[in-house]
Amino acid sequence: MHRSRDAVVVGRPIASLVHWGRSADADLVYRTLVTFGPVAATDLGRELGLPRRRVASALDELATIGAVEPGTASTRRGQLWKAAPPAEVFAALRRGRLSMPSPERPRAGGGPATDELVHGEGLRHLRTRALTRARVAELNAVATHEHLAMNPEPVFAADVARAAVPMDRMVLSRGVHMRVLGVQTARADPLLPHGRRPTESAPDYREAAVVPMKLIVVDRKVAFFPVDPGDFDRGYLEVAQPPVVSALVSLFERHWEAARDPWEWAVPQTALSPREYALITLLANGHTDASAARELHISTRSVSNILRGLMDRLGVDNRFQLGLALGALRAAEPSGGCA
Repeated sequence: MHRSRDAVVVGRPIASLVHWGRSADADLVYRTLVTFGPVAATDLGRELGLPRRRVASALDELATIGAVEPGTASTRRGQLWKAAPPAEVFAALRRGRLSMPSPERPRAGGGPATDELVHGEGLRHLRTRALTRARVAELNAVATHEHLAMNPEPVFAADVARAAVPMDRMVLSRGVHMRVLGVQTARADPLLPHGRRPTESAPDYREAAVVPMKLIVVDRKVAFFPVDPGDFDRGYLEVAQPPVVSALVSLFERHWEAARDPWEWAVPQTALSPREYALITLLANGHTDASAARELHISTRSVSNILRGLMDRLGVDNRFQLGLALGALRAAEPSGGCA
């Protein structure tokens, strides 16, 4: 916006969105966009004296009811947001639903068609996975608190997993806490084969025998779940109704508490030296201390010292526990007997 802070702009009167249950911030942002036209979120914050998070929250609230949408143009200060005509917005609020055009029917005014269908205030059907992924990315870009997810898939599709890696990276880099509940083993990060680096941050993950549904919740404000649990390609429902979102968060928390923390009984990882590996391989294949010592050309005392060092590193007290720990690490595989 290019105007003096002391300027007074008079335009057509606009009914208050507060009367329809919207926040004062959302009402103020909407009035500003209607009056001045498309504006970047950064400029909105500066002109209205609102922190960035409050502007982002207001825009999200308005987008939920179809009162604003990101435009196709952008500036150096970010993407421009534009307001839907007040007559359309308030007529839709009075009807209790927003009728969005189908993909086959262009919008009034010649704008692009959309695959989004809004069924009521705070409820929207995103027809495809791609639309859902884009919407979740949009919300994650302004998330400030938490990202929750439940994944019932025993195996991720490669394209879905590859898309999730940069999304997780972006969310975690902004300091947002991510918790993921799934049925895949929590000992190995399921996204490592798809581009996640072993050294980078990853979400907190717990595993459960069964996960009740596919679910994503952003900042405990907006939730997404499939229209058809058996076919994710039919799209997702986006829900911003507080009682529904709260119930879904409670469902997540109950299953999170009941799930296994992957590190609760985890065996500490350890790297074996070539001599240690050779020794435990011989012992796993039936050698005694004495015969293993002869094979390695060391003394039986050296065998005992090597095993004691391994027990100390793995935090176990005897050879039986050492065998269990090394078995869990798959440190050596028996070959069927002594050579």
